[in-house]
Amino acid sequence: MALHYHIIPVTPFAQNATLLWCDATRKAAVVDAGGDIDRLAHAISERGLTLEKLLLTHGHIDHAGGAAELAGQFGVKIEGPEQSERFWLDKLPDQGRMFGFPSSAPLTPDRWLAEGDTVTVGEETLKVLHCPGHTPGHVVFHSESAGLLVVGDVLFQGSIGRTDFPMGDHQALINAIRGKLFALPDETVVLPGHGPLTTIGDERRDNPFVADARYR
Repeated sequence: MALHYHIIPVTPFAQNATLLWCDATRKAAVVDAGGDIDRLAHAISERGLTLEKLLLTHGHIDHAGGAAELAGQFGVKIEGPEQSERFWLDKLPDQGRMFGFPSSAPLTPDRWLAEGDTVTVGEETLKVLHCPGHTPGHVVFHSESAGLLVVGDVLFQGSIGRTDFPMGDHQALINAIRGKLFALPDETVVLPGHGPLTTIGDERRDNPFVADARYR
């Protein structure tokens, strides 16, 4: 039994929507269905997977803008983010108008998530970590068995999420990365919301915003 992933860049912002699936059951989840629903549906069908849920890291339009449509198309529920992300999910229509995305209604997930919760993909279990700072209710998903971390816009290769949006908090973001993400094994593969994959070890050593001084 193993957890697999496939990255599907969507929207003009090249957001890394992530298709996760359990090879034992062929059940799948999409993390951050921001848009380009036909591409996401095709990625699911061509692998012979059964979509069982959607997961959201946070409420920015490029991550959440297509979630309601995809969930409706497949008849599945949406889990995440944390409740304080209601601020951004309620503003999805405003975000869409601001950035020229297709119209989107405010979104309330079927299940809010909190620190220490778990989500399942088939027979696989991922732990939920609440990592505020980029947005107040941002969560990430960690599979210990697969050594995989889906981080949304918390951490990137050589960078971190922006904190100049409303309700952003730079110090909270730094604390979340250093206190929660850097507590994970160095070999943990990081799937960020934009750009290339990285590892916890690489970012702990080399990321100029959060690198551990002991490596310098």
